[in-house]
Amino acid sequence: QRYGSSGINAEYGTGNITIFGLCNKYNTSFPPRLTAKVAPEEFTETINKINKELRKNVDFTWKALLLGCLCCCCSCGITLIPPCILNNKAKRQLKKVLDWENTRVYNKIGMNWVLRRYQCERSPMMEYVLVLEKVRQKQILTTD
Repeated sequence: QRYGSSGINAEYGTGNITIFGLCNKYNTSFPPRLTAKVAPEEFTETINKINKELRKNVDFTWKALLLGCLCCCCSCGITLIPPCILNNKAKRQLKKVLDWENTRVYNKIGMNWVLRRYQCERSPMMEYVLVLEKVRQKQILTTD
């Protein structure tokens, strides 16, 4: 596990399938860096919800991509459009889960989950990373 410079914690994909930068699984173990900031149960529940959503979407996208590659020569590449659409749908669904979890738990404690694209360390490829950021709190009381 590596930590992002822009957030408190960054979760990189640990699954065995990555399609268009979106991995099919994230690690559910609680990072020590979040101790006293987030409850371990809440963190694990959030990651489990994310993994459940990814399991539904990324696995189906993988099958559509494989089928699209097999038929690509006959269709002049048109069969590769559905996997791209399915990947965008998976990202939208993942963002909905993150928004729900932010509203339910993390915004109340001054944190926010976001899905960010980062370049892989040893490759020009990009991957999507879950970043837990600290949200700036607006000052209620200000001096005159």
